[in-house]
Amino acid sequence: MTMVWNSASVESILAMIVAVLFAIAGVVNLTGLGAVKRDFARWGYPAWFHLLCGALELLCAALLFGPQTRVLGLALASAILVAVLFTLLRNRESLQHIAPALVFSALVVTTVALRG
Repeated sequence: MTMVWNSASVESILAMIVAVLFAIAGVVNLTGLGAVKRDFARWGYPAWFHLLCGALELLCAALLFGPQTRVLGLALASAILVAVLFTLLRNRESLQHIAPALVFSALVVTTVALRG
């Protein structure tokens, strides 16, 4: 049996991967586990900001799961990632923090490119 991959199926798979990653990030931010609260404070954000970020990440994940709302999910994902990269670069974070954001960004860009 031969499996045929077209751009629509690859786009769907990538969108699901991005959705799962954003869902995980959203849960981590909402729960404030580990250094999340400390990091947000160090970056100069208010104490509640991790909750807003987590909620937006979960919304992004939900939008990415639906084919009809995927474009909105990709737009929100892009906005979130621009903010993340800006925050990390502004605060001169190590590559350890910047690398995952760059991988997320590459996945989003690839998914957007496949839509076109």
